[in-house]
Amino acid sequence: MPGILGKHPADMSSNRSDKAVHIQALQVHASRYIGAVKNRFSPPLRRCVPAVLAGALCVAAHAAPSSAVPAPAIADGLALLKQAAQSLAPDQARIEVSIGAPDSRLTLAPCAVAQAYLGTGAKAWGRTRLGVRCTEGGRWNIQLPATVQIWAPAVVANSALSAGAPLSVDQLSVAEVDWGLHAAPRSADMSGETTSALQADAGELQGRLLARPVMPGAPVRTLDLQSRRWFAAGAKVTISAVGEGFAIASEGQALSAGLEGQWVRVRTESGRVVSGKAVAENRVEIRL
Repeated sequence: MPGILGKHPADMSSNRSDKAVHIQALQVHASRYIGAVKNRFSPPLRRCVPAVLAGALCVAAHAAPSSAVPAPAIADGLALLKQAAQSLAPDQARIEVSIGAPDSRLTLAPCAVAQAYLGTGAKAWGRTRLGVRCTEGGRWNIQLPATVQIWAPAVVANSALSAGAPLSVDQLSVAEVDWGLHAAPRSADMSGETTSALQADAGELQGRLLARPVMPGAPVRTLDLQSRRWFAAGAKVTISAVGEGFAIASEGQALSAGLEGQWVRVRTESGRVVSGKAVAENRVEIRL
């Protein structure tokens, strides 16, 4: 036997010891490799890595909870978001709405009937959230991420524009942009005020001064423009009180300079002091 194997019994014992050390080294190397590969994946997928490396099929479970949200609730949510967007969108705007999946960390009980709703303060455009509550079969109430895009014509810069420079029509053009990304309307429940808006007519920006630089292809927002001074302190102004279905005009005197869109105090002919917004040359508007 020694002649056939080419090893003496003592040599065989040494060989087995060498193999054990080699196998142990391979196990350590494999463990480190699997750890390095797992770090390349998000937490829900990391547990799948050892199975994949072994040739097995592994399906991540992070998409499963979305099946607990009834499809009719998602359809109702899409309709709610679109309706809220349309109430504030420009005429002929093209509205696109998408709703994301629930948080993958949530475990939702099966639900037979669910109700979609818009929470207080939810934004009508851009990135927002849709509420869904289960009303039959489960007891959960979640918020789903949603995106509302408002595609409509808006004035954009043909080239880079510097702050302080007066605008001219030849520097501008009209292109379809996502108002939901660049403008900030009031919330879906109509609370709050518009903080930024876009323009659809380049002629309305002729001669306006920029308050900040505008990049090529970017829309020109109201926030990018310097406020116009509609009247000086002490000037006679027309006060327009506007309500649902009516408008009343009277005369008054401005107690401070009227900057576009800013609040200003005025004294009426009767001596009463009221506050309104400077909306045009020598004109103050009060919303009732």
